[in-house]
Amino acid sequence: MTSIVKGSENAFLRENETATQKAAVQLHAETVRPPEGFDVAFAAMAKARVGAVIVQPSLLAQTARAEQIAELALRHRLGSASAGAFADSGGLLSYGPSFSAQVQRAAAYVDKILKGAQPRELPVEQPTTFDFVINLRTAKALGITISPSILLRADRVSDAPGETQERGEVSRGVQKAGLGRR
Repeated sequence: MTSIVKGSENAFLRENETATQKAAVQLHAETVRPPEGFDVAFAAMAKARVGAVIVQPSLLAQTARAEQIAELALRHRLGSASAGAFADSGGLLSYGPSFSAQVQRAAAYVDKILKGAQPRELPVEQPTTFDFVINLRTAKALGITISPSILLRADRVSDAPGETQERGEVSRGVQKAGLGRR
C-alpha cells in the first residue's frame, strides 16, 4: 500500500504507518510536489509493485487534482482511497467527515454568533458524521468485486459519473439482487 503525502513529516503519514503496522501491511510512502509530482509518484509505485494507494485529503483540494490522481490510479491498476468527494472524482473509495454535516454545523455557529455569542467562547467541535462512498464503475474497471456486506455499509454507491445511490437504495438493490444475508 502506498500513501501519497505532501511532506515526509506529517500526521497523515504517521497514522498510516501505525495502521499498516497493525494490519501487517507494508507501507510505501511517496512525497509529492503537485502537480507534476503525481506522475513521478505513480511511476515509482508501479516500479515498487504496490497494490493500493491512500491519498492525503489535503492534496485533493481541487477537483481537477482529485480527478488526475484517480485517473493515474486507474491507469496503474491501483485501488485508491481518500476523503471527501474522491470516489465521485473517480477514486475507488472515499471515507471522511460529511461535508453536508459540516456545513450544517457551520450554519449553527453563524446563527449563534449573529445572536450575540462570542466566537472565542464557542466550543471547537470534531466531526461526528462520516461518509463512506464506493465507486462501482472504478471497482469494475479494476476487476474488483465489492462484497454485499461492504456495499450495505456504504453511505453512497456511485455507479456512473453523476449517478449515486443513497444507503437505503443500496440496501434495497443488494436485497433485490439476492446478495443480502442468508
